[in-house]
Amino acid sequence: MSDDSNSSSSSSDFVSVTTVNQNVGRSQRIADGGQPFSPELRHWRDVFWLGIFVIHMVGLGFVLTVLGLNRFKKSDRLNIDRYTDRFWENHPGLTENYWPLYAVAGGVGTLLGWIWLLLLGSRANQMMKVSVHILTTYLAVISVLCFWCKQFFWGVAFAVGAALQFLYVISVIDRLPFTMMVLQKAVKMVWSLPEVMRVAYAFMLLMLLWMGIWSFGAAGVVASSRGDLGRWWLLVVLSISLFWTGAVLCNTVHVIVSGMVFLVLLHGDRQASSMPPNSLMKSLRYAVTTSFGSICYGSLFTAAIRTLRWEIRGVRSKIGNNECLLCCVDFLFHLVETLVRFFNKYAYVQIAVYGKGFNRSARDAWELFQLTGVEALVAYDCSGAVLLMGTILGGLITGTCSGVWTWIKWSDRVIMVGSTAMLMGMILVGLAMVVVESAVTSIYICYAEEPSLIRRWDAEFFSQMSETLHQRLQYRSARAREVLTHNHNQPNGHMQDTFPT
Repeated sequence: MSDDSNSSSSSSDFVSVTTVNQNVGRSQRIADGGQPFSPELRHWRDVFWLGIFVIHMVGLGFVLTVLGLNRFKKSDRLNIDRYTDRFWENHPGLTENYWPLYAVAGGVGTLLGWIWLLLLGSRANQMMKVSVHILTTYLAVISVLCFWCKQFFWGVAFAVGAALQFLYVISVIDRLPFTMMVLQKAVKMVWSLPEVMRVAYAFMLLMLLWMGIWSFGAAGVVASSRGDLGRWWLLVVLSISLFWTGAVLCNTVHVIVSGMVFLVLLHGDRQASSMPPNSLMKSLRYAVTTSFGSICYGSLFTAAIRTLRWEIRGVRSKIGNNECLLCCVDFLFHLVETLVRFFNKYAYVQIAVYGKGFNRSARDAWELFQLTGVEALVAYDCSGAVLLMGTILGGLITGTCSGVWTWIKWSDRVIMVGSTAMLMGMILVGLAMVVVESAVTSIYICYAEEPSLIRRWDAEFFSQMSETLHQRLQYRSARAREVLTHNHNQPNGHMQDTFPT
């Protein structure tokens, strides 16, 4: 009986504390002048990074055109090989020999992305489950094929990737039911907004046009080499540029969709009379003008930091009582958590809704989560990782299609073409996946700022989220008490100076 009363008391305490914290968060936001979708707050943000991105696109477009034209229908057409002979050996390959291989990659990646969007309403849950369970097997199969082709480095790389993927899935297997529930609700939200699906289609076509230019230059690089280290470095630089460009377009879609989802939650329904007119066009205009610099800035770092955080969390949860290893992992964990405070995907919702700069948006979103306790729920959720698995699987399928054709025609170029084609596929499929991720981030921000909006939208989902949040906070509290008890029982009789929160 006493246990029941204690549990009831802690539950009521949790609700009251969370409510107070959410009220504090809203009060702070109003005090800062942060009214949702206010045109007066739409100033140009992070203009420096906008300039860097534009200069990068113009300069790279020129370089790619030169690299492709130099071997288009004629070897060394522009007579630039004389400047590179001192660095690497040139070969008389032609751009048009390899450009169709990248066309296959673009076609397959676009097809996979469109299939994902078309099946989003009816088969999304099954597709996400397949992505989680098939990816490890697919990586292992590609590793075996690389060893068979005597590509030992890539064989080891894919084998390590398969092992890490398997270990990560094992470490988060208990979180997948909650994750799938969140993803299902996000799909439900996105499917009710057909206009944001059309935005994803349009941005995929835009990305495909840029990939046509990018692959023209990459094909010129591949045509001139049989695997020289210098050419590999050039392809790595071009790949980093393509990754940044793809991330910028993905996050632009993220901002547009987040703005629409937040508006629907705020007004209760897409057809509500209070819904502002031309909402999609306004969200699109803000994303590609005043907020575009913030998107360019965040796209440089967010994906890498987020992936590193997932891996460290997975390892940290399975270490056990190995204090030495736990100490090393905790150091990395706290370092990454500090970076996450300033670089996280939830910043894009704040950018969409309030028009803030990227760093302030990321900091405000993270402080909001910590103030309300929702950070415990965000840390428990693996929806971003599940969507990333689907993106990687799409990239692997794309790279395999181009790689097989390359193996038939020029077996010595298969890794060059296959790896870059894989990146193209990941970006195109990622543009389809990001519409769901945008809905997920908007739901969490809305739940932290105004939980009653989630209750009005889906009462059952709100109850499940609140129950899971309560369980996670209880779990953290129990772990903290366990650490305190352990420190009290140390042989030296005094407590350690720091405790995990």
